[in-house]
Amino acid sequence: MAIKLHPSFAVHPGAWLRTEMIDPHGLSVTDAASKLHVTRQAMSNLLGGRAGLSAEMAIRFEKAFGLSADTLMRMQAGYDLAQVRAREGAITVERVAA
Repeated sequence: MAIKLHPSFAVHPGAWLRTEMIDPHGLSVTDAASKLHVTRQAMSNLLGGRAGLSAEMAIRFEKAFGLSADTLMRMQAGYDLAQVRAREGAITVERVAA
């Protein structure tokens, strides 16, 4: 049986990156975007939770801060799944018999 975590444990990686990496290093969104060689808008969207973390952005954070891109991608997948689980009752499918 799979272990189910409460949806409150699913944190958007952008929010986590802001509070655990960007803010403690004293970086603004513009500074972080410059250091990771991405647009300010892309960084703002990620840190504000308006965009998901891409594999490329995970690698950029890994290179810049020494984080594991794999862990960041698992965080994104967990967040995405929790969002869909919250509305899974609205998803209809036909069961396929074996």
